[in-house]
Amino acid sequence: MNEVQKSGNGEQKEFITKSREEMWNFARDFLKLIPFGENVFCLSGELGAGKTTFVQGMAKALGISTKVVSPTFVLEKRYEIPEFEGKRRFKRLVHIDAYRLSYGKEILPLRFKETCADPENLVLIEWPEKVESAIPKGARIIKFEHIDEGTRRITYGKMGA
Repeated sequence: MNEVQKSGNGEQKEFITKSREEMWNFARDFLKLIPFGENVFCLSGELGAGKTTFVQGMAKALGISTKVVSPTFVLEKRYEIPEFEGKRRFKRLVHIDAYRLSYGKEILPLRFKETCADPENLVLIEWPEKVESAIPKGARIIKFEHIDEGTRRITYGKMGA
């Protein structure tokens, strides 16, 4: 994984990964850099761009042994994060796939606002564009772009920036 560019204001960073293992390493490293107070991340990109692979890497780095697949038909999957050496920052990984939704109000019956407001939840939302009106202010966006068979460009910044 290579960091290839930073914007002048430091708010946006760009990375290139060339394999699933590099994506998982990026997810592990990204997890270590999440500032306290941030727990909602929007994963944007076309089908096959690496969003679910990123979530799988996060789950692996958090010690989750359950197989992680995109919750396209169930909309949301929750995974308990095991304690490591008696501590953990987040208690749950909440993986949401909004692909089948059309507008923000459709996600609210999942107790979406409460889920995002709970600092013990690490919330990863695929297809946030579908429910943008429901996304909390301050959420961060991670954009995934398919370059070729194994290469992905990942851009991280503030939502709406």
